[in-house]
Amino acid sequence: MSRHVILVQPENKAEEWGEWSTGLCECYKDIGDCCLACCCLPVFTCKVSRAAGGCTCLPLLDWISCVPPASLAMRASVRERYGIQGSAWSDCLYGCCCYPLSWLQISRELKRRAASHASSSSSSSSSSSSSRRYTALTCLQ
Repeated sequence: MSRHVILVQPENKAEEWGEWSTGLCECYKDIGDCCLACCCLPVFTCKVSRAAGGCTCLPLLDWISCVPPASLAMRASVRERYGIQGSAWSDCLYGCCCYPLSWLQISRELKRRAASHASSSSSSSSSSSSSRRYTALTCLQ
């Protein structure tokens, strides 16, 4: 009986190429978040901001301006953190024209990245932080 040692773990193609793991309109992939966003968008955005490590009340600033600053900042932050391609212009376009869809995409990205990180390094201490953020996202559904 031979033993094979796995040296390189397979990676998600979207993560490899610096793309969002789901499309902007793929809300059906997380029905719980979609329902929460439809019923109470301010609560949903605050929940996602908290899970991403930002100020919980920051998204409430979006409701007092025509250009949503928290949405733009959160989208840019997630893009930079995970090396996702895009620009400030695309963040502005999605934040202004597709506000709920943009927040739902950010939420799905955070969940997928936290879950893949937790499964790939289950024994490290940074994984417990990711697991806590993932739990924070899922427990409020």
